[in-house]
Amino acid sequence: MLSLLPKPIGARIEVELQNYPRKEVEFSPVNCTAYSRREKWHSRRGPTIEKEEEDAIGERQNENTCPEYFQWIHEDLKPWAGTGITREMVERGRGKATFRLVIVGGRVYVEKYLEAYQRRDIFTLWGILQLLRWYPDKIPDLDLMFSCEDQPNIFIGNYSGPGPNSMAPPPLFRYCGDDDTLDIVFPDWSFWGWPEINIKPWETLMKELKEGNGRKKWINRENYAYWKGNAFISMPRYKLLKCSRSTQHDWKARVYMQDWHKEVKQGFKNSNLADQCFSRYKIYIEGIGWSVSLKYILACDSMTLMVKPHFYDFFTRSLVPMHHYWPIKDDDDMCKSIKFAVEWGNAHKKEAQAIGKAASKYMEEQLNMEKVYDYMFHSLNEYSKLLTFKPTIPPNATEISWDDLACPNQGLAAKFMMDTLVKRPSFSSPCFLLPPFSPIVLDYIRTRKETPIKQIGMWEKNMPL
Repeated sequence: MLSLLPKPIGARIEVELQNYPRKEVEFSPVNCTAYSRREKWHSRRGPTIEKEEEDAIGERQNENTCPEYFQWIHEDLKPWAGTGITREMVERGRGKATFRLVIVGGRVYVEKYLEAYQRRDIFTLWGILQLLRWYPDKIPDLDLMFSCEDQPNIFIGNYSGPGPNSMAPPPLFRYCGDDDTLDIVFPDWSFWGWPEINIKPWETLMKELKEGNGRKKWINRENYAYWKGNAFISMPRYKLLKCSRSTQHDWKARVYMQDWHKEVKQGFKNSNLADQCFSRYKIYIEGIGWSVSLKYILACDSMTLMVKPHFYDFFTRSLVPMHHYWPIKDDDDMCKSIKFAVEWGNAHKKEAQAIGKAASKYMEEQLNMEKVYDYMFHSLNEYSKLLTFKPTIPPNATEISWDDLACPNQGLAAKFMMDTLVKRPSFSSPCFLLPPFSPIVLDYIRTRKETPIKQIGMWEKNMPL
């Protein structure tokens, strides 16, 4: 059994909800003793809310409208809006998928195809199981393929031929997308923790980042741009190394290599993200694909200097330049672009600080775990509406539960799972998902992003060498 697992989360937790009678809710803690006997999922279904209580909550349900970025769900699913999704379409994605996920009657089945890097697949599935605890009996039956790789690969060009005989793309979920692909973006594994490099679950880390922000006022922070990471996994990051201070140039950037092998051996003494909010400016730059580091950087109160990204994840398409971040060129002028951003910020301290604050507020209010679970719910729910077939259990799929994932793990993986185990169902319904963007709104969103980027480009042209 797991020596590092805490005692089971109490079997009974008293919950008091405003305007509701005092009520006790039964919970299903992780049970590794039962796991050793291979108990099945149906005996440990998540806690449920009684029907009359659910109806009352539904009546009070907020005018809680989902954040704007949720509407990109409709855009991601648009390729299948007119045709629906057939079983054949789903199965054509098998060659690019890490696993197949099937939910039938609230029970979860997985057919694994490829080994994922580290525990990406395990923590992704853990997150989906927590969603079923957060919204018990609300997740519809579905059948989907999921890839845990870094880069999207359902290329538009392969499915955009003329005529009625052109093949429909296979729907494939993954962590990021780009303008040339049709992959369906979904929250990444790190929201529930990344044990291999000691990155804590998002809910815990966001609190620590907020505390770290309070240790040093923005005006008293170091007045340069800071980045630390693995620079040898992509060409843009390798270029970034040239922007570090040298005897010939000071590009107002301090760039450091993160040696994760050394860090693991030293017990992660120099990689605590909550201790890295000491500069006025922090650089975000992609790796092999998008990088999970963006949410940690945006939550730091520093003005984020975002090197032009190629990829997007589920929340980034609604970020606004000069409001949530400052755009940086990704070409040979990258260093010059960083220097201009820092000098502009130091000359416009109030505006630069406001950009950092807006990003932190966005993270805290629009990307808390309640919103992450809401996004997952709506993404899966809207996807399920497009299925033209009734999902059935694949012959080679295995039924999984939270015990199946948690009990074989030890150390940080086990701790992070226990830390993120949903302890009670949500007492409110998911936020209200707005309809798809109109063409006019999509044009506005593009203009909202392009205009400040062009303006900054003009300012940089006039920057003295």
